[in-house]
Amino acid sequence: MEVSGTVASARAGDRRAVARLLTAVENRAPEGPEIAAATKGGDAVIVGVTGSPGVGKSTLVSALIGAWRAQGRRVAVLAVDPSSPFSGGALLGDRVRMADHALDRDVYIRSVATRGHLGGLAAGTGAAVRLLEGLGFDAVIVETVGVGQAEVEIAGLADTTLLLLAPGMGDAIQAVKAGVVEIADLYVVNKADRPGADAAVRDIRAMMSLVRRGPGEWRQPIVKTVAHQGEGLDELVAGIAKHREWLAGSDRLAARRRDRAAAEIRAVVETELRRRYEVTDELAEHVAAGEIDVAEAARTVLENGA
Repeated sequence: MEVSGTVASARAGDRRAVARLLTAVENRAPEGPEIAAATKGGDAVIVGVTGSPGVGKSTLVSALIGAWRAQGRRVAVLAVDPSSPFSGGALLGDRVRMADHALDRDVYIRSVATRGHLGGLAAGTGAAVRLLEGLGFDAVIVETVGVGQAEVEIAGLADTTLLLLAPGMGDAIQAVKAGVVEIADLYVVNKADRPGADAAVRDIRAMMSLVRRGPGEWRQPIVKTVAHQGEGLDELVAGIAKHREWLAGSDRLAARRRDRAAAEIRAVVETELRRRYEVTDELAEHVAAGEIDVAEAARTVLENGA
């Protein structure tokens, strides 16, 4: 790949060029360092969208795209899907719910397979977000898998995390169990035209009252939306902008992005360690047969690793 030319084409709106660069980053191609150097910088709004399956994440993301495009912003979306057990690719393909933006050159949507990575994201999502930001997108939306009680990883990636809930699905109680009460920056009660929307708002407020906040800390707003009709989108976009201002006003944004970079470094180190210190089937069989214990097997792996 000729990196400088591909980057220039991507910044000019060539989707194929964006796709080629993302593929190189995801696969850790040899051009990775050169791509990173050519795309550093940018100041995108990075929004994470999480919530259980069926709450309308993809529909809301499509509505958000429309709201930001009306403001003239370039928008990129990473829709993280479970990996197919057969092909290894993205299984759900949520892009079908965002087909209204398929012909817009200033919108880029990509489904990303988790490839077995837990936590609701794919392992290379952080690098992909930085790339899209460096290519001049004004907003980057990351939609998580929707795996339920493991969806906390998005908080370390996004500047602003939206937690979607829907009336009548029991999600308000599940949010307490999952620990996502603390990670959400905005609560979104989607499908608010259904019965039980006001009860869901009351449940969220009751949960928020249990969380202690010091002076000057962010207090999460609750926004009711009907995404497929565009209702509540203005309030949601305003809430995201207000949270961004709060982050930028006290250097919290820089601290959050520094912590994100540190987490990404640790993830790469852990991946490399797993590659170097491989656990063989033979060693596992010895442990399963009771011939050696786990601690001794671990010492064997560490001693024989690369």
